[in-house]
Amino acid sequence: MAVNREGVIQTLLESKILIIMRGYSCDQLLRIGEAVCAGGVRQMEVTFDQRQATPHAETARAIGALAEAFRGRMHIGAGTVMSPEQVRLARDAGAEFIVSPDTYQPVIEETRKWGLVSMPGAFTATEAAMAHRYGADFVKLFPNAILGAEYLKALAAPLSHIRFLAVGGITPENIRQFELAGAQGYGIASGIVKKQWVAEGNYAAITDLTRRYYAAMRGEG
Repeated sequence: MAVNREGVIQTLLESKILIIMRGYSCDQLLRIGEAVCAGGVRQMEVTFDQRQATPHAETARAIGALAEAFRGRMHIGAGTVMSPEQVRLARDAGAEFIVSPDTYQPVIEETRKWGLVSMPGAFTATEAAMAHRYGADFVKLFPNAILGAEYLKALAAPLSHIRFLAVGGITPENIRQFELAGAQGYGIASGIVKKQWVAEGNYAAITDLTRRYYAAMRGEG
């Protein structure tokens, strides 16, 4: 099935938060998906484990299950993608976007070759500019928490043509600062999905916290 690239991009620009998932079973992922979707999230990524403690084929199956379950409600993608082979595996499973921790030209080009949305990671101005030149749709500022919103603001000033995602260390207390600094979206993992809540089956708490993030992003409360 062809991916509506512009639709995926526009959805992220509007709904902002991308949930990053690693280390959960398929059943848990489906329930987490329902919880964050109820809170307003429209993007979710399942990460590949590069040590393969979780086999890549299992990750692909989870992506496929989520893509089927949330078709028309959320866009599902793959994270920690570090090779063209993993891009193809994710695409075949139904992923619509590809997220990486680094700027690796073959991964970006393979992503665009198949019509998927590209979100590589970068930290410096040079890496961000290179990622954009290679075809990235968004550049994931990672690890974002080290230097904070002021660093994003400094990068976004001369690189205003690049859509930056702030990933790592985003909280309800600082998300508004990143919003004002120019972030186009946010990658959030344990900041919203608490392992204890998942273990307890307390998915309502995840929905409530998701809504709190959105309110904070808008400067409410």
